[in-house]
Amino acid sequence: MSDIDQTIAIPNASSVFRLFLPAHLPATFMLAGGVTLYAVESYITATITPSIVRDIGGLALISWMTSLFVAAAILGSIFVAMRPRGIGLRVVYVIAALVFGVGSMVAAIGPSMPVVLIGRAVQGLGTGALAALGYAFIRYVYPEPLWPKASTLYAAIWGVATVIGPTLGGFFSSGSNWRYAFIVLVPLGLAMAALAPRLLPEVRDERDQAGTPVLQIGLLLTAVLMVSAAGAIDVTAIKALLIIASVIAVSAMLGIEGRSRNRLLPSGAVSLSRPICRVYLAMLAMTVVLVSDVFIPYFLQVLHGVTPLISGYLVALVAVGWTFAAFLGSSLSGRQAYLAIVAGALIEAAATASLAVFLANENPQGDLPLILPAAAAMLMMGFGIGLGWAHLVAMVLKLVASNEQDKASAAIPTMSSLGGAFGAAFAGVIANGAGLVDPGGMSGALSAAHWLYLLMALPGILAVGVSLTLRTG
Repeated sequence: MSDIDQTIAIPNASSVFRLFLPAHLPATFMLAGGVTLYAVESYITATITPSIVRDIGGLALISWMTSLFVAAAILGSIFVAMRPRGIGLRVVYVIAALVFGVGSMVAAIGPSMPVVLIGRAVQGLGTGALAALGYAFIRYVYPEPLWPKASTLYAAIWGVATVIGPTLGGFFSSGSNWRYAFIVLVPLGLAMAALAPRLLPEVRDERDQAGTPVLQIGLLLTAVLMVSAAGAIDVTAIKALLIIASVIAVSAMLGIEGRSRNRLLPSGAVSLSRPICRVYLAMLAMTVVLVSDVFIPYFLQVLHGVTPLISGYLVALVAVGWTFAAFLGSSLSGRQAYLAIVAGALIEAAATASLAVFLANENPQGDLPLILPAAAAMLMMGFGIGLGWAHLVAMVLKLVASNEQDKASAAIPTMSSLGGAFGAAFAGVIANGAGLVDPGGMSGALSAAHWLYLLMALPGILAVGVSLTLRTG
C-alpha cells in the first residue's frame, strides 16, 4: 500500500474512529462491551419490570429493582480500586463478567421478586466493575490524545442505549418472556470473561493502598440506599428525612475520608482547594441536573397531550444531545477543552431552567409550536453535559498520581451513580411538594413542572461556578 493510501485509510488524529484501528480494536471491543452491558441492561430491565410484577408479584419491592442495582454497582466500581494486592485489572474484568453472568442467571430463574432482586444486585456488582474498568484501562490501552475520545465512545453507547434498550425490552414484556431478557445476557458475560485474557493487556499493579476503607464504603452505600428508598416513598416528609439522612451519611464519609490513611478516593478528592475535588463536584452536579428528565414523559403526556410512545422518543433527545456533543467536542484540547467544560455546564443549566417555561404550558391539544421549544431544551440539556464530560474524565486521569489511578477511575461511575440517586430523590421531593400529587391534575402538573426545572437548574449553576475554577487546575 502506498503512503497516500495509508494516509487515507487511517483516521486523522482528531477522529474517534482511531479507537477502532487494529492496534486498539481488541481493547475497544472489550471496554465498550462492558459499558454496553451496563447501559442496555439498565434500560431493558426498566422496561420489563412491570411484566415481572404481573408474572410473579412483588409490587411493594419494585423500587428496589433499581436501588439495589445502583448500590451494588457502586460497590463493584469500588472493588476495582480496593481489590486485593496482586490481582490485575484483566483478572478483575474476568471476575466482573462472570459475576454479571451469574447475576443474570439468578434473575432469570427467580421464582419470586426477592430472588430476582438478589440477581439484580449481583448483576450490579459485575456491571459496576465493568464500567469502572472502562475508565481504569484507558491510560493503558490508548495514548493520551485518545482519552477523551474513549470517554466519548462510552457516552455514545449510553445515548444509543436509551433508544434501543426500551425497544429490546419491549420484545420480552409479555407473559414470562421477561426471563429471556436475562437469559440472553448469560452467554455474553461468559464470552467476555473468556476473551478478556486474550484481548486486554496485562498491567502492573501500581497501587499504594494501606487497607480497605470499610467505614467510608459502608456510609456511602447506606446513603445510596436511603436516598434510593426516598424515591419510592410518596410521603414528602419521610422522603425529605431520608434525603437529609443520606446527605449526613455522605458528609460523615467525606469527613472520615479527609482524615483517614485508608482512602476510598484519590488524594485531594475531598478538599475544594484541590482541582481533582472540583472536577468530581462538577461531574456530580451535572448528573444531578440531568436526571430530572425522568419527569419529562409525564409532563409531556399530561400537559401537552403527547402519547406515551412519542413522549419516550422526545425524552430520548436528551441522550441524542449528549451523544452529538460528545463527538463534536472530543477533538478539543487545552484551553478549548476547558471552555467546552464551562460552556457545557452553562448550556445544561440554561436549558434546564428554560423547561420551567417551555414545558410548563397547558397544551392539551398538543400544538407543535408549544412542544418544539421544550424539545429543543431537552436536546440542549444533553448537549451541555456531553460537551464537557469527556474532558472532565480526561482531567481526572491527568490530575492523580499513577498509584491512585484505579481509585480515580472507579470514582467516575460512583459520582454518576451518586448524582443520579440524589438527583432523582431531589426531583421527587420538589415535584411532589409543588403539587404533582396534591392537588394533581393539570394545575398540579403545571406547578410541578415550573418549580422542578427552575430549582433543578441550581446544581447546574454550581457546576458552572466550579468549572470556572478548573482553568488554574
